[in-house]
Amino acid sequence: MARRNTPSLDEKIEMYRRMRVVRLIEEGLVERFREGRIRGPIHTCDGQEAVGIGVTAVLERQDLITSTHRGHAHFIGKGLDPGRVLAEIFGKETGYCRGRAGHMLIASAEHGLLGGSAIVGGALPIAIGQALGFQVQGSDRVVVPFFGDGAAHIGMFHEALNIAGLWKLPVVFVCEHNEYGLTVHARHQSPVEDIAVRAEGYGMPGIKVDGNDAVAVYRAAADAVAGARRGEGPTLIEAKTYRMTGFSTSDQGGYQPEKEMAAWRSRDPIRRLRRALAKALAKGRLDALDGEAGETVAQAFAYAEDSPLPPAEEAYAEEFAPPRGPHA
Repeated sequence: MARRNTPSLDEKIEMYRRMRVVRLIEEGLVERFREGRIRGPIHTCDGQEAVGIGVTAVLERQDLITSTHRGHAHFIGKGLDPGRVLAEIFGKETGYCRGRAGHMLIASAEHGLLGGSAIVGGALPIAIGQALGFQVQGSDRVVVPFFGDGAAHIGMFHEALNIAGLWKLPVVFVCEHNEYGLTVHARHQSPVEDIAVRAEGYGMPGIKVDGNDAVAVYRAAADAVAGARRGEGPTLIEAKTYRMTGFSTSDQGGYQPEKEMAAWRSRDPIRRLRRALAKALAKGRLDALDGEAGETVAQAFAYAEDSPLPPAEEAYAEEFAPPRGPHA
């Protein structure tokens, strides 16, 4: 299906609704973690919602994505049910992976979600392999691997871009540059300010976009995805955004200057899209969308918390693929 470069009003409304859902999910997860109701750290994407939602808005259901540590916007953007996402995070039987994936590794073949990787940049080679498969099949399907600026400094990033550029694979790399790799600012990790400039060395376009502007992200992704479908090869999109929280819920913080955070807080992607929509929608409609998002998330948490845990005797079920062939 051909897409325009600019989202329609209905698409902007849906992006806003989904961004609100993601933000409320993140806030709810942090609250429950502090109450001791969730095991293990949670990596949230507060302030980065426009990237995951804006990019996935241009994809078709059969297109594939790989995710990152902080991928909740990717999940909701790709159409996963919030209740089942939260059930997975709570380790419940009703989660997409029956409670075995936690919040980073959720996968759903039905929705085109290959899952994430606990290894920084670990999903990049997976995305490249799938893109090669589509190319060999003569399919117009596209693969979008999401990754952070920290992952752009490891070998797998360069290897993935090299092969994608060499073979003109149908892949759109999306770097969510949120300024920090763990507790270290990007200026101490890279000799160049913009990751996008690295694309030239691999024979592909490199695009820098305001990652806190959902419409700008949509436009950049729409062009890149359309090019990949036409067989024109890969694109590297660098979405400039900011991590408004610590690395995870286990991060005490204190290393991000308040002045820096205040500047980014003023560019909150949800408030920016709401202001843009206010030019076309009545305030009552926007308030109704907020209420709808709140009800969706409340029901999702209730579903997750009321769902049963997996049976203890099935702890190792589905950990390994069933053997095939004559020696099975």
